[in-house]
Amino acid sequence: MLNGWGTGETHLGSYAEKSRVKGDWLVPLPAGLTPAEAMAIGTAGYTAMLSVLALEKHGLQPSDGPVIVTGAAGGVGSVAIALLAKAGWHVIASTGRAEEADYLRSLGAAEIIDRNELSGPMRPLGKERWIAGIDAVGSHTLANVLSMTRYGGAVTACGLAQGMDLPASVAPFILRGVSLLGIDSVMCPKPRRLEAWARLATDLDREKLGEITATIHLEDVITVGQDIIAGKVRGRLVVEIQKS
Repeated sequence: MLNGWGTGETHLGSYAEKSRVKGDWLVPLPAGLTPAEAMAIGTAGYTAMLSVLALEKHGLQPSDGPVIVTGAAGGVGSVAIALLAKAGWHVIASTGRAEEADYLRSLGAAEIIDRNELSGPMRPLGKERWIAGIDAVGSHTLANVLSMTRYGGAVTACGLAQGMDLPASVAPFILRGVSLLGIDSVMCPKPRRLEAWARLATDLDREKLGEITATIHLEDVITVGQDIIAGKVRGRLVVEIQKS
């Protein structure tokens, strides 16, 4: 299977039935995962797993406190919630879509907060609310998440739905020892990819993956792509290249 490496951006073939790619880009399908499940996980789910691994390698665990997931109803957020909840974390989901509350709880979210709590200008330090975070939003949201992270905590940055800027203060870093962990899924080295996919095969609840996933046809991609940009789509979409 293949994800990242510029496929669909700088390398043609993202939605083709066949594509010529570098062999080093390919990762073996893990035992226990079907091709359809692997594509349901996709780059978003793999990015979520990279974030979970980064928090673990930082030494954080569920007993340390809650974890916040921003952009919770999106692809990264949905998979992240399912993974974290199964691992025993108290997950706080941040979303701008109140109608998705039941969906987020079904994935394992223990609390749901409105994204407006995080999307405005930040204070240098806020009230300590969580020990860890997975952020797919960036900009003011990430700055606020950092300002409210507990002493010694860490936040992964893996998206920019709100923007590429980071209007933050150094206060969380030098007064609370908070760490900001960058997550790159596109050029990620192969050993880390293999680790992430192996963990996805064992740690991601298949029923939850089914709740997250919908299937569309190739001719629907442009229309649905516009819906994604407009924030009307939740979870993951699998594109069926050939109709069965």
